[in-house]
Amino acid sequence: MTTPRKTGGTDAAAAGGETTVPILRDHDFRMLFAAAVVSKVGTHIGYIALPLVAIEALDASPGQVGLLGMLSTVAFLLIGLPAGAWVDRMRYRRVMIVTDLVRTALLASVPVAAWLDMLSIGQLYAVVLLSGCATVFFDVGAQSYLPHLVGRDRLIQANAQLNGWDAALQVGGRGGGGFLVGALTAPVAVLANAFGFLWSAFCLTRIRRPEEKPRQVRGNLAAEVGEGVRFVFGHVVLRPVALAGACTNLSVFAITTMIPVLFRDELKLSVWTIGLFLSVGGVGVFLGAFAARRVGERLGAGRAPWVLGLSTAPFALAVPLVVDRGAWLWVTAVCWLLVTVRMGVDNVLMVSFRQRVTPDELLGRMNATMRFLFTGALAVGAALAAVIGEYVSVRAALWTGAVGLAIAWLPVFLSPLRTMRELPSA
Repeated sequence: MTTPRKTGGTDAAAAGGETTVPILRDHDFRMLFAAAVVSKVGTHIGYIALPLVAIEALDASPGQVGLLGMLSTVAFLLIGLPAGAWVDRMRYRRVMIVTDLVRTALLASVPVAAWLDMLSIGQLYAVVLLSGCATVFFDVGAQSYLPHLVGRDRLIQANAQLNGWDAALQVGGRGGGGFLVGALTAPVAVLANAFGFLWSAFCLTRIRRPEEKPRQVRGNLAAEVGEGVRFVFGHVVLRPVALAGACTNLSVFAITTMIPVLFRDELKLSVWTIGLFLSVGGVGVFLGAFAARRVGERLGAGRAPWVLGLSTAPFALAVPLVVDRGAWLWVTAVCWLLVTVRMGVDNVLMVSFRQRVTPDELLGRMNATMRFLFTGALAVGAALAAVIGEYVSVRAALWTGAVGLAIAWLPVFLSPLRTMRELPSA
């Protein structure tokens, strides 16, 4: 007989509400938060440092650098679904600690090999691919562990902190990585990245709350993966959340893939201006994440995604309309900020929906299915933008992404979430 893990919580969770005690007063959550932040910092440094190691130390070609970028995310498509079933068989915190240590060892091998003049592009490929696989397990474990650590009654608070700072790190992390590379050289920046993952593992060991034993395993891996996929697409809440999230990811990546092309080739804008415009999106997600709890309380947790989606739909359409380098460019930037604020609210509320409605024994597989779907949507969005941009026009690709963002709220509106004021429970 399967024994589900127990999830902490209070009577507020049973009622579908959120407790008001600040989440950062919880020592165990602070340790998880510190681990997650340091891990994300390391990931963003790696996005900059590893390609620069390839360029500076190995004189890598553009194709080789592009392959490095692809290998950093392909793991979610290769092992994303079975990873959820594997994680559900193990203690989540132990998975996170082990994967942090694995990433530490992999990344530390790069500067060591560089200093010994033994580094090769094949080693970089292996490090990036294996680190990506470890990241899959870490991310699935972290999202599955959170309800056990904080209780389902504090998920919005916890996700607001985690998603808000994740957005902030997307704005500043890669810029900080570039500064670190410039100040210390690329191999030393990679070593700093490795120490970041080691520190993350240390923070996780400081968590005091014991974790329940994982469920007893029955059946084969393929059957368990199938159970997770069927659960997501057969659930009245998870299915619209999955469809809305996939539509948003596809549309955003279609836009952000083509914005540099439009701004550089047609509008003749500087690289600095392009970076500033794209950073506005990270600021919007950051602001939305920290506003999510209040927005959910005022509009209702189930109503907020579609109300905000409908309200900001016209602003998404401003992006493909930018025609000059003057005032309209900055009007477009403000419109993009408003759209990404909505996305920040969605990130917090929809992740909380997912964690609240999923039984403990299916958390890993649910999160893995979602990550597989959302990562696949990113790849489809980039490919779609490339094809439309090449064979129709860059603006047509931007219009495709903008229309997708404008209607991404429809799956939630057409679901039972439409009228819910409180988060649903499992």
